[in-house]
Amino acid sequence: MAEGWQGWDDYAPFYDWENAQTLARRDVPFWQRLAAAQEGRVLELGCGTGRLTVPVARAGTQVVGIDRSAPMLARARQRLRRSRARALLLRGDIRHLPFRTRAKFAMVMAPYGMLQSLTSERDLRATLTAVHGALRRGGLFAIDLVPDLPRWAEYDRRVSLSGRRGRGHVRLTESVRQDRKKGLTIFDQEYEERRGRVRAVKRFSLTFRTISVPQMRRRLELAGFRIDAVLGDYDGGPFDARADVWIILARKR
Repeated sequence: MAEGWQGWDDYAPFYDWENAQTLARRDVPFWQRLAAAQEGRVLELGCGTGRLTVPVARAGTQVVGIDRSAPMLARARQRLRRSRARALLLRGDIRHLPFRTRAKFAMVMAPYGMLQSLTSERDLRATLTAVHGALRRGGLFAIDLVPDLPRWAEYDRRVSLSGRRGRGHVRLTESVRQDRKKGLTIFDQEYEERRGRVRAVKRFSLTFRTISVPQMRRRLELAGFRIDAVLGDYDGGPFDARADVWIILARKR
């Protein structure tokens, strides 16, 4: 079984381009407000290219971002320098957070389905334990789940996105596979970039795990958290199983 971190190094050059056309910035104000309401530092799991890290830091929050992918972090550092915001970016494994016992956070955020990149129960359990250890007592753990993964119909080599990127043109051809038994959705990505007569193709796969709100609640409670709220949108609306996002807010007991 592919591990969820695989493919993200290759994805780094295209991540912001794709997200600008899909998710855009609709979750940014939510994370800015939530982080600003905490009294202390905030840790972002899987900070990637700094899509959220930088605006949260610019809003005045002390942010630490951690990611396993060096190419993703390189782009986050470029974005941080351009913004003149201040944040600490670290390369590390979220299953084994590299913080001393006294370095406690007021909040840990796991945005945009980040925990669904943990494709095994063992990895999810290790991460929840690590987050519990990194939070101070009463600290907030905020999780954003992508709910519609099992509803993605399988298809082969569909052009999903196409448009300009910098001085070139990019086309994403995508295939989707479902492993229902293991609860995994696999996206096979092919990015073709053309600049004049030069053509480059990058192929890789991204694997995500389906996990429901009740399943995540049980795992959080077993890991030492209490559930404060479950939301159905980025405006704080109530949970709905048909919602576009599922947000869980939990506190360390």
